[in-house]
Amino acid sequence: MASLRFLPPPQSQNLNSLSTDFVNRRVSYPQQQLNFTKITALTNSDSSSPLLDSKTQVLDVVPLLSSSEAYERLKTFREKIKGKQQYLAMYSSIFGGITTDPAVMVIPMDDHMVHRGHGVFDTAAIMDGYLCSLDQHLDRFLNSALRSKIDPPFDRENIRRILIQTVSASKCRNGSLRYWLSAGPGDFQLSPSGGHESALYAIVIKDLSPAVVTPESRGVKVITSSIPIKHPMFAVTKSVNYLPNVLSKMEAEEAGAFVGIWLDNEGFVAEGPSMNVAFVNKEKELIMPHFDKILSGCTAKRVLALAECLLKQGKLTGIRVKNVTVEEGKEADEMMLIGSGVLVCPVVQWDEQVIGDGKEGHITQALFDLIVEDMKSGPPIVRTLVPY
Repeated sequence: MASLRFLPPPQSQNLNSLSTDFVNRRVSYPQQQLNFTKITALTNSDSSSPLLDSKTQVLDVVPLLSSSEAYERLKTFREKIKGKQQYLAMYSSIFGGITTDPAVMVIPMDDHMVHRGHGVFDTAAIMDGYLCSLDQHLDRFLNSALRSKIDPPFDRENIRRILIQTVSASKCRNGSLRYWLSAGPGDFQLSPSGGHESALYAIVIKDLSPAVVTPESRGVKVITSSIPIKHPMFAVTKSVNYLPNVLSKMEAEEAGAFVGIWLDNEGFVAEGPSMNVAFVNKEKELIMPHFDKILSGCTAKRVLALAECLLKQGKLTGIRVKNVTVEEGKEADEMMLIGSGVLVCPVVQWDEQVIGDGKEGHITQALFDLIVEDMKSGPPIVRTLVPY
């Protein structure tokens, strides 16, 4: 298959002038600067085959694909990914239904969630065929949408029904459900005021290689994050604007730690990039930072409620939500991260300071056991049966 390729202008071309011409939209190429070279395309006759095998190869020809060819390439791309997660079902209000084909689990490029970050999301764990704390997560989801000026395409009850049916279609009994509300597709403008309809997306995820948690492996190191924390106006909203969270997590990984811990604008302990923080002080009080400047964690709030039984058993002397200084945190007997992804994870070192005796504490372990049991056999308020 022969085709034509444009070769770049000679090096003597004035690049500054060329850049200015592009800005003024009056670029012209003298005929002598255009060299046409016949080449052989890198792809074979099977248009579903990937063109590139590595970042170092040069793409000589960009193919023009038909709809079926584009789909086949998406399918091949998905089949080649050796990730730790499997996508079992997706709902999209754009096509008004559920698909179990990962190749078409996509959203439009002109969706304002993609190019402007104008969207919110939430998640719910699936355990033994039940959705955990679905209503609590859904309430936070809709509150985030309200703060983000996104009017949902359906009312709360219909959204809830769609989410449950998506899990049912997936046949997943242990995994997670993640869902988004977007300002919707329609253009690439800054504001969605051009009459867009908001969009709802949901996807069911199964972890293919869940971590095996043993007493010896539990316990992580954290660092104080140098990435600026979000302003409280945005921190309390679970939006898709997660660049600070991503950079904080990457900074921690580069330092050999699990996550970074954010401090608020007054220097008090705030939260991690995707989880809340709690401590057990030397007086055996469970303390947690206020939620007024950080995301109100559904798992964290459930842990606070479950901790009441430890109070009754005398294992805790108190439960408080308060401002926590860094000094208090580092001198605590126990420190833990709390969130839907980690449940209750013990922290054994913060920066250079070893927490307690450097091992998972008894209260942390007890709270982990309580939240797991709650997810497995808790009351109907925290468990929604999925009709498979």
